[in-house]
Amino acid sequence: MLLIADSMLGKLAKRLRMLGFDVGYEAWVDDRELVRRARAEGRVLLTRDTQLLRRRDLPPHVFIHSDHVGEQLAQVVSALELRLDRGAAFTRCIVCNGELASAPKESVRGQVPPYVFRTQDRFARCHGCSRIYWRGTHWQGMERGLAEMGVE
Repeated sequence: MLLIADSMLGKLAKRLRMLGFDVGYEAWVDDRELVRRARAEGRVLLTRDTQLLRRRDLPPHVFIHSDHVGEQLAQVVSALELRLDRGAAFTRCIVCNGELASAPKESVRGQVPPYVFRTQDRFARCHGCSRIYWRGTHWQGMERGLAEMGVE
């Protein structure tokens, strides 16, 4: 399922990307462009903007009620009947939404901190922005976060 989030839902967009969902998000896109992109790309619009809801040309959408990202995520999962799949988690860049692909260790030499290069063996690179990911000290917290979101 393709999604697009309005400027009020940056944390939700990152959380959904972490779970492997394709979520368009740019903080400064105006309502007209947001609706245009949702329609053109076949995306479901996620919004907290009550002004946006007044538009006649609104594409399929979910109005997000809560200010809390955990509750927002639960609402989207329920409303769109999304399946949370462990295998899909950590397959998208949380910054640009690009797909991640395994990167050979030698290919990231000089692009990650020396300590990280020495202590890590597995890396992933974003096809969109070239950002490099690895399982650092934050990994256990992310794993707990997945469990709290109901991902098995």
